[in-house]
Amino acid sequence: MATMSLGVLGAMGAMLSVTGILGMAAYSVSKRMRELGLRMALGAQHKEVLQAALGRALKLLAVGSATGLVLGVLASRVLASIVYKATPRDPLVLAGAVLAMLLLGLLAT
Repeated sequence: MATMSLGVLGAMGAMLSVTGILGMAAYSVSKRMRELGLRMALGAQHKEVLQAALGRALKLLAVGSATGLVLGVLASRVLASIVYKATPRDPLVLAGAVLAMLLLGLLAT
């Protein structure tokens, strides 16, 4: 039961983070539309325009993933006491969680 509850909370947290990343990226691009249009008009490549538009979001995603990994390691003992047969600091679970959140963040961006 505790595992299912934590899974539901994790899914809700993932949806909330994807919504936040999507909103932040959309707001950032909408504020820079003139600049991006001017870059394209002056002959910038599509890769450069994408990098200018999404660079900040990807940096924040990397910092957030690193912070989440550190906090996950710190919270692993508490979660191990709640979830049956969970080992603290399981590298496969931590890597999977960080990878899943990175992929969701990239998808949202």
